Amino acid sequence: MIESLKRVFGERFGSTEGAREFFAPGRVNLIGEHTDYNGGNVFPCALDFGTYAVARRREDRIVKLYSVNFEDLGVMEFSVDELINKREHDWANYPKGVLDIFRRSGYSIENGFEVVYGGNIPNGAGLSSSASIEVVTSVILKELFELENTMIDAVKMSQRAENEFIGVNCGIMDQFAIGMGRRNNAILLDCNTLEYTYSELKLEDEVVVIANTNKRRGLADSKYNERRGECERALEKLQEKIEIGALGELSIEEFESNKEVIGNETDTRRAKHAVYENQRTLKAVEALKNGDVEKFGKLMNESHVSLRDDYEVTGRELDTLVEAAWKHEGTVGSRMTGAGFGGCTVSIVRRDMVADFIERVGTEYREKTGLNADFYVANIGDGARELR
Repeated sequence: MIESLKRVFGERFGSTEGAREFFAPGRVNLIGEHTDYNGGNVFPCALDFGTYAVARRREDRIVKLYSVNFEDLGVMEFSVDELINKREHDWANYPKGVLDIFRRSGYSIENGFEVVYGGNIPNGAGLSSSASIEVVTSVILKELFELENTMIDAVKMSQRAENEFIGVNCGIMDQFAIGMGRRNNAILLDCNTLEYTYSELKLEDEVVVIANTNKRRGLADSKYNERRGECERALEKLQEKIEIGALGELSIEEFESNKEVIGNETDTRRAKHAVYENQRTLKAVEALKNGDVEKFGKLMNESHVSLRDDYEVTGRELDTLVEAAWKHEGTVGSRMTGAGFGGCTVSIVRRDMVADFIERVGTEYREKTGLNADFYVANIGDGARELR
């Protein structure tokens, strides 16, 4: 991928002299869905595929961005003094947003730069292609302009770019997992405090399998912001009775004994998911630590049921794919992952049954939906970095 991007960089920008190479992974969340913006815990890991970039600093104030994934859109060009979200700039608004947040945060970036991006994350699959572009851009800015900032700073600014520049009210999980990933580890992240611990994925007889429904979904125009609003309403009602800053601070018992104050059946179900899913995540990580993969799988299944029934973010394609996985004897656990309304499922599957799982689950999904699912055996990789 990098060699190919370097060739394109030379063609687009005249030469590769002084160009540097960067990478940021995609991510998959094993459990803890729609808990991040509710101040709860998540358990994601970085993947070994993602967004590659070749970049070089310029002497003027012009930024030139090109993506081999969107060849027909050509080179996007703008000045560091003109950082405005423009519809016609499409995907390039993500790196532009990161640059805008860096500059507004006081970082001195007075020169332009040129980048060729190329990724092997399926667009719209829910494996965080947009966050991957944001975080790799953060690393590019840090290295090209010799900025004094940490990866946590870069993660926070990447999230702000998505919230403030793109207008998607996402939590911090995607950017955090992509920036802070570690090979063969998942990250237990408390999204309220940003305290985190690495947890080794001790899967000896099992593997993680990601399945893409190939039903496209866009975060900004999905019901994502609507769900967030429903949870915020529920929180405000609960705060009239108990002193909490986020739904993730509640135990199941505290929620059950106070939920009547929410006064709206839909908002109550949304809050129930956030509270129960947070506790499920903690139990799942503990199960994995104890080598109890079966319990981890059972909690994954419960997570999907909650996302389907209480949070209502699954949809026919995701449900069909998960239900087909549940029927397969090689499946330890399966659930939707990501924002929902399409995108991907994540399953833990017995290693010796992976080929049969892909064949049978894929066939049932195709017969019921008319769509072909793509399957990936996930390797857990390191976070965003300059490739040296």
